[in-house]
Amino acid sequence: ATCMGLTSLTGNPYYDSLGCLGVGTLLGVVSAFLIYTNTEALLGRSIQPDRLQKLTELLECDPAVRAIHDVKATDMGMNKVRFKAEVDFDGRVVTRSYLEKQDIEQLLQEIQQVKTLEDLEAFMLKHGENIIDTLGAEVDRLEKDLKKLNPEVRHVDLEIL
Repeated sequence: ATCMGLTSLTGNPYYDSLGCLGVGTLLGVVSAFLIYTNTEALLGRSIQPDRLQKLTELLECDPAVRAIHDVKATDMGMNKVRFKAEVDFDGRVVTRSYLEKQDIEQLLQEIQQVKTLEDLEAFMLKHGENIIDTLGAEVDRLEKDLKKLNPEVRHVDLEIL
């Protein structure tokens, strides 16, 4: 406002230009300061390695998990942690988990009734869908276990490979 007043009094636009440069510089300095002080909050910081190790060990020791990849755990502040991992499940273990909940005698009868390709397709679609549901239940179980192991973990993103 001072520079605009000087420009008005003197008729020289030089003062107004200086005022604009001053305001622009001040805004730049303030924004640089805010970015510097809030970088960790904006980008997130990794959790401590020992805490991350406990979370990854839980996944690696689970019989349904063959391997884990691209593990990331980010401290979002305010005691909130976001955990992400790509999980390669052991299909045999997941299928065995499904079969343990089934009546094997009933399954054998269903298999013996398969006579045509259409019957086979219907059988495979029914049980294939149920096995995928079992895989989803395994993911839910692991997410719950991770949150129980570390209560700060609020968001778990397990991607199936």
